[in-house]
Amino acid sequence: MDVEGFDSLAELALDLRWSWNHCTDEVWRQLDPALWELTQNPWVVLQTVSKDKLKSVLADSTFRKKIDDLLQAKHQSAETPAWFQKNHPQSPLKCVAYFSMEYMLSEALPIYSGGLGNVAGDQLKAASDLGVPVVGVGLLYQQGYFRQVID
Repeated sequence: MDVEGFDSLAELALDLRWSWNHCTDEVWRQLDPALWELTQNPWVVLQTVSKDKLKSVLADSTFRKKIDDLLQAKHQSAETPAWFQKNHPQSPLKCVAYFSMEYMLSEALPIYSGGLGNVAGDQLKAASDLGVPVVGVGLLYQQGYFRQVID
């Protein structure tokens, strides 16, 4: 989208930390309160909100400062060494692939059905918190886990 500031909002919307860290909730609520309450999905809100509404809120210096502060905190968090980097600075481990059919990361991302997804999501979250270099590899169900058809 050709609205100045959209890229910053997109970066925040695509960061899955929002599913457990609710510091961006007010941003999405300000863009579309009804849709936010219904979906709790920042990407859906961002893709649905009108261009005029985006221009309006992004023209507000207080709103822009909030976005800039959130992005700065996100970048600072990503650059701050976590437990793994502090305790294993010379580790040859650069990336571990975690394969699962489902991951429970958020209700807004319906790629899970139950126990397996719950365990996989918890393990990814724990690895993220510790700074362990893990990448989740799974399936992205376009219509949600329960609405797939294979013929």
